[in-house]
Amino acid sequence: MSVFNQSRARVIQIIFVVIFIIIAIQLINLQLFSNQYKIAAENNAIYRKVIYPDRGIIYDRQKKPILENTIMFDLMVTPGETRGTDTGLLCKILNIDTSEYRKRIVTAIIKNTSYKPSVFEGLLTQELYAKLNENMYRFPGFTLSDRSVRSYPYHTAPHVLGYIAEVDTSFLRRNAGQGYQMGDYTGMTGLERTYEKVLMGQRGIKLFLRDNKNRIQGPYENGMYDSIAVAGRSLYTSLDVDVQQLAEKLLQNKIGSAVAINPKTGGIIAMASSPGYDPNELTGSFRRKNFSRMFLDTAKPLLNRAIKGQYPPGSTFKPLGALIALDQRLITPSFGVPCCGAYYACGIRVNCTHKDCHHSQNVRLAIANSCNSYFSKVFQMVVDNPKINNPRNGYQIWKDYVNGFGLGVKLEVDLPSENAGNIQDTSKYDRQFGSKKWGSCFALTLGIGQDRMLATPLQMANMMCAIANKGFYYHPHFVDSIENENGEDKAMLAKFRKKHQVVNISDSAYEAVFAGMEDVTIYGTATRSRIPGVRMCAKTGTAQNPHGKEHAMFVAFAPRENPQIAIAVVVENGGYGSTSAAPIASLMIEQYLHDSISTPRLAEVERLAKMDLMPAAIKKWYYRRDSIRQSKIQIDENTPVENSVEDRKNTFDPEAEPGRKEKPLPEQKNKMPIIAPDQRKNKKPTITT
Repeated sequence: MSVFNQSRARVIQIIFVVIFIIIAIQLINLQLFSNQYKIAAENNAIYRKVIYPDRGIIYDRQKKPILENTIMFDLMVTPGETRGTDTGLLCKILNIDTSEYRKRIVTAIIKNTSYKPSVFEGLLTQELYAKLNENMYRFPGFTLSDRSVRSYPYHTAPHVLGYIAEVDTSFLRRNAGQGYQMGDYTGMTGLERTYEKVLMGQRGIKLFLRDNKNRIQGPYENGMYDSIAVAGRSLYTSLDVDVQQLAEKLLQNKIGSAVAINPKTGGIIAMASSPGYDPNELTGSFRRKNFSRMFLDTAKPLLNRAIKGQYPPGSTFKPLGALIALDQRLITPSFGVPCCGAYYACGIRVNCTHKDCHHSQNVRLAIANSCNSYFSKVFQMVVDNPKINNPRNGYQIWKDYVNGFGLGVKLEVDLPSENAGNIQDTSKYDRQFGSKKWGSCFALTLGIGQDRMLATPLQMANMMCAIANKGFYYHPHFVDSIENENGEDKAMLAKFRKKHQVVNISDSAYEAVFAGMEDVTIYGTATRSRIPGVRMCAKTGTAQNPHGKEHAMFVAFAPRENPQIAIAVVVENGGYGSTSAAPIASLMIEQYLHDSISTPRLAEVERLAKMDLMPAAIKKWYYRRDSIRQSKIQIDENTPVENSVEDRKNTFDPEAEPGRKEKPLPEQKNKMPIIAPDQRKNKKPTITT
C-alpha cells in the first residue's frame, strides 16, 4: 500500500473516532444531565393556565365603589394542539366562517407562537359561554379562561375612570421588560392608565396535568409549582359620585364641561364632559363595536373636554385681571373708569352691555357689572406701566401673574393628555410685530379674557381655587390615597400634597374682588344662580365663537367665608353664562354643600337636563345617521340585498362638517377645533360680551 493510501485511511479512521466520541458524549448528556426532552414531554402533558388578578377598586370620597370587577370568560387557543377540532361546530357557535377561523389561528401563531395560548374569542356573553362549555370536549386545543372585567355600578365618570383594553405588539415593544404578555389588559385612558402599576396586580400561574386526549386530570405535582395571583390595590379618590352624576345629567343635550374642586386640598369633586357615554359600553364583548361607533361620532364623546377643550375664558378672567392691577398698585379698590357703553383705545371700540356711565366707578362695581371698558383699561395700565417703561416687560410681568394662577401651563392632574391652554409668549409677538414695535394695543382684549388667551375648564376651576385661597392652590388631582401605600406611591402623590404658592397679594385686594364676585349673584349678571343660605362668589363669562353662538362660561367658589368648593362650567354655544352655565354650577354647589337639592329647585334640574343646546350641524349628522339606519332596516325587511346601505362610508356629512375632509390626516383625527378670535393683523374689531 502506498504511503498516500495509508495516510488517507488514517484520516478516515480519525474522523470516525471523532464522530463516535461526539455521539457518545451527546448520549451521556441526554441520559444523565440534560432535561430538554423531559421538559418537552412534560409540556405536552401539562396545561399552563394564567390566573389574571382582580384589578384594584376605585372608591369615591364616601368610600362608594365606583369602579369594580366582574367575571367573564375568554376562549383561548393553543394552535399547535387543535388537531381534531370540530371546526364546523365551533364556527357555528361563534357565528364565524372557516376563513375567519383560519385567520384567527394564523394571527394567534404570529402573536404568540403555536405552543402558547392566545385569545381566540374574548369576553364571551353568558349565552355564548354556556354553548361553548357544554361542547369543549369537541375542541381540543381550546380552553375557557375566566377573566376579571371592569364594572361601573354608577354608570358615571367615563372620562375620569378610563377603560382597559388588550395589549398589542406595539405596546409590548414600548413596555418591554414590564412583565406584560399577549392576552394581558392594560389601562388605556383616565385613572386606569395613570395608576396602572397600582391597579394591575400580579398574574398567577396554575399547572394542570393532561392525559393523551388533552383532558385535564388535576393539578400538576399537587400545585407545588403554582403561583398565586395578587389583586391590584385600590384607589381612594376625592370624587363625589352624586355631584358627578348630577353634572352629567345637567349637561345632557349640550356640548361642554364642568369641573369642581375642593380648594382646601385640590381634590377634584366632579369632572364631567358632554357628550359622554356609559363606561360599561367599553367593557365586555361589544367593546370594539361601541368604541368604533363613538370614535366616528362627530360630537366626540370620547374627548374629555375638561382637560382637552381650550376656550377663551372671557369675562371669567376679570377677577384675576383686577388682582394683578391691585397688586401692582396701579389701581386701588376705589379706582373707577367712566364707561357709557364702550371703551375707545388704539382705534378699537370695546363694547359694554351697560349704558349707565356709573356702573364701573370702582373694582367692586366693575366686577359685578362685568364692565369690558374697565378691564381693558386695567390691562393697558399693567402693560404700559410707566414705572417699567417697556411694554414688552410689562406684558411679561402680566403673563407671569397669569401663569402663576395656573393658566397657560399644565396643572399635572393625574389624568393623561392634559392640554396647557395658551398665554402667548413675548417671542411670538416679537416675531409678528417686532420686538420694539408692539404694546398693549396689539392685545387689548386680553384684559377681558379674549384675543389669543385659551384655558381649559380645569384651569378655570383651579384659578378659582387660587383666588378663594388668597394666593395658593394644590395641584388638582383625583386620588387622595392608595391602599397600603409604599414609598413609590408616596413619591407619586407628593406633588398633590404640596401647597403651590402663587404671589403674596394683600388681603384687602382679595376682599375687594370677593365683594364684586358676591355682588354678581346678588344684583349682577348671575342673580338666578343664588343658593339660599350660601354666600357665593362668582363670575359669568361669554366667549366669542366664530363658528356659531357664543360659549357660556361660569366660575365660582362657595361659601365666601370658608370656601369648600370651586367650580367652572363651560357650555359651548350656550350664549350668556347666566342662562345655562350658571344654573348648572349653582345646582352642583348645592348638592355638594347640602348633599341634596332643595325641593323648590328640583324642577330646575329637570329643566336644565331637557335644555337642548346641541349645535345644528351635529344634530344634522345624527339625523342623517339615523335616517341611514332606518333605511337599512327597511331594506333588510323587504329586500335581500348583499351590499346594504350601512356598508358604505357614511361616517361624515360634508354639509354638517364643512371643515372636515373625507380622509383626514392622522394627526387631525382626535384634534379638537380650537376656538379663537379672528387674529388678522389689520382688522380693528368691535368687541362685545
